[in-house]
Amino acid sequence: MSVAFRRESDDEHLEPTFELPIPAGPNYVTARGLAQISAKLADLTAHLDSLTNESDIKATKRELRYWNTRQSTAQLLDKPDGTRVAFGCTVDYVLNGKPNTITLVGDDEADPASGLISYSAPLARALMGAEEGELLDFSGKDGVIE
Repeated sequence: MSVAFRRESDDEHLEPTFELPIPAGPNYVTARGLAQISAKLADLTAHLDSLTNESDIKATKRELRYWNTRQSTAQLLDKPDGTRVAFGCTVDYVLNGKPNTITLVGDDEADPASGLISYSAPLARALMGAEEGELLDFSGKDGVIE
């Protein structure tokens, strides 16, 4: 029989579901970030037990796979000594004459509105390794970060 006359299943028309993307690079975490990952896993596991809808179960299991991977690859870094900007530092800086304060954290812990910037963000990469009083280049401009 020709495939033109076969009945297609409903599943053939569904959008594919991909895994949640894992950020590139090492999974550096602060102690706070590692605790957040553990709490997220506990919440999702408890939530999974209460679900009955198949699509909700699949979505929650997908999230659990993501957070299990993030927990298993987490690299807890020691607190920096504060002589140079490094992962876990809180940094006071001036950009274009405007003072700011940020803390460099892991990808999953980042919350720019709260001043928590991922260590892989362009601003964080520009600040890494800097010492107090140093002028840094950023966004193609020379010496705009102090």
